[in-house]
Amino acid sequence: MKIHHIRNATFVIESDSYHILIDPMLSQKGVLPPFARFKHKPRKNPMVSLPDNASDILNKVTNCLITHSQKFGIKALQHTDHLDKAGELFLKNKKIPVVTHEQDSSYLKKHGFNIEISLKYWQKTEQFGGSIIAIPALHGHKWINKFMANGAGFFIELPDEPSIYISGDTVYTNDVEKVLLEFKPDIAVMASGCASLDIGGPILMPHDELITFVRNAPGKVIANHIETLNHCPTTRLQLKNILENKGLLSKVLIPDDGETLTINK
Repeated sequence: MKIHHIRNATFVIESDSYHILIDPMLSQKGVLPPFARFKHKPRKNPMVSLPDNASDILNKVTNCLITHSQKFGIKALQHTDHLDKAGELFLKNKKIPVVTHEQDSSYLKKHGFNIEISLKYWQKTEQFGGSIIAIPALHGHKWINKFMANGAGFFIELPDEPSIYISGDTVYTNDVEKVLLEFKPDIAVMASGCASLDIGGPILMPHDELITFVRNAPGKVIANHIETLNHCPTTRLQLKNILENKGLLSKVLIPDDGETLTINK
């Protein structure tokens, strides 16, 4: 299996004839507003450009997974760090089949996306020649997750490939722990930016929860959702130092934008 990390939470899983795009945020640098203006420096998003090889990676895409997109069904509140206007145009123009959780599927259908499968939590579904399970993702602790509108992670098993768990935007929960300890994914993709808004607490795992995630992961962890958005303060270097201090760095891959990781079963 190859993991082509593009930027933030956007990457492509390459397996056999499938090139599966995850959460396309494909805007040029600085065209989106800041996601926080007081708690974090109000820089426009994305803060970095797409990598030079992004077009080559995207040209091979055959399918798409979207962990979450809508908030109360209101277009203006769409989670553009996982599906922005450029990502929408890419998917629609190429008529890419999309797999997502049922709470997002009707919203995306309404806006013209080619929804191939609408997943229910914990229900194993045949897909990509293997199977996929949608896992609940809690987008923040306490009341903030109600405002954020929670999405899903995905546990995917493909023929002759390592199993992979994509956490999606979540804090650490019993559901996350269940996947790590019971499903035992060979690869776990961890949203690592420690995001927060101007109101409420963390909407992604803070550092202590990232450490717990890595400790409980049975295989390799890939850290993403970092160094792209103004409300995600954790840097690659900071995460590396935290993991190194805990003796966990050897378990974690922190790819650069545009980097390809090859992971065998």
